[in-house]
Amino acid sequence: MLNLSSEGLAFIVFCGGMLLLMGIGMNMALALVLTGAGMAWVLGFWDTQLLAQNLVGGVDSFALLAVPFFILAGELMNSGGISRRIIDMAQAWVGHIRGGLGYVAIGAAVLMASMSGSALADTAALATILLPMMRRQGYPLGTSAGLIASGGIIAPIIPPSMPFVIYGVTTNTSISALFISGIVPGLFMGAGLIVAWKLVLRKMTLAEGTALPMRERLRATAKAFWALLMPVIIIGGMKSGVFTPTEAAVVAAFYALAVALFIHREMHIAEMRGVLVRAAKTTAIVMFLCAGAQVASYMITLADLPGVLTGWLGPLVDNPRLLMAVMMIVLVLVGTALDLTPTILIFAPVMLPIAVKAGIDPVYFGLMFILNGAIGLITPPVGTVLNVVAGVGRMPLHQVIRGVNPFLITYTLILALFVVFPQIVIAPVAWMR
Repeated sequence: MLNLSSEGLAFIVFCGGMLLLMGIGMNMALALVLTGAGMAWVLGFWDTQLLAQNLVGGVDSFALLAVPFFILAGELMNSGGISRRIIDMAQAWVGHIRGGLGYVAIGAAVLMASMSGSALADTAALATILLPMMRRQGYPLGTSAGLIASGGIIAPIIPPSMPFVIYGVTTNTSISALFISGIVPGLFMGAGLIVAWKLVLRKMTLAEGTALPMRERLRATAKAFWALLMPVIIIGGMKSGVFTPTEAAVVAAFYALAVALFIHREMHIAEMRGVLVRAAKTTAIVMFLCAGAQVASYMITLADLPGVLTGWLGPLVDNPRLLMAVMMIVLVLVGTALDLTPTILIFAPVMLPIAVKAGIDPVYFGLMFILNGAIGLITPPVGTVLNVVAGVGRMPLHQVIRGVNPFLITYTLILALFVVFPQIVIAPVAWMR
């Protein structure tokens, strides 16, 4: 039986250890393992075999097989011309409007989000193609980069979503239900970006272009047909019960490979090695994080840290909206320092039991957790997606940070809207299920 002093000491070891190891720049996965080991020693559960079992158990999950295949699907989309055709189609329809390339970025971001589920992959593809075009046409570079970064983080929300898979495995929440919950909020994010872009356009002096003939628009749409069919197959297959989310990731990867090799013919077999190596490197990073997090998570459970946190937040349990608002504020602060995956692995198992105790729907909480973490991807000083755009555009990070501010405010307002009116998320899930 653990006494209060050991629980308190374990909490100090967990928080202090993570802050110290992050402060010295240690790899996040190693920091999780060492923090978990420190907690095991404090709690009197030190056993190298136990630590090893938890490391293996962190990645020993059938559902986590979706992660490498979704990552591979994103790499194949970018290498096989699928992403470019989506952007070309969006440009054919709205590229001539004043500020049209911004609308192209938003439309392409929403469509690509329904295929890869990776914010970094989508952002890199959008920035590589659209930033040079925006620069040539006189768009403010910082604002353009901020818009592309903001569009890229729709990918973790609209299914198929890799963060939803990790969250579902970590918290034992239905991944299919999480996927469904992301459809409406993802569309809200796209609509919010359109409104924000219209407001930003008022300060720009951009000329309208010439609209393409309908024949050219239809031709661009026809070229994107196989790309547009991909989300229909994935989401339709899961909704009809033909395959599970994990199997959907495999279908997505093989579909992208078939389209790239045999239909678009923009990728050769010789390029597969590079694609597989890039996907393997990203997968290794994510899986090592999952393994390390399992060590820390196991010790967090033994120390009953969720119970300790529940005691602190006890007065708020009777007011679910206020509790939700407080937890969202905490996660916003966490998102300024942590990437999305470690945020899920560290905080989701601790916060979800408190939310459930307060009567908050677990799927709704999962959606809000991932949405908050996705916003953290464009929140300085870490802002992983901001760094991707800055790197691709060869521009200073502070310029991207200034440009992303209007869209960051928009997303914050959307997050607040979902806190006040949770039925916006819950009702569509209930209807679709």
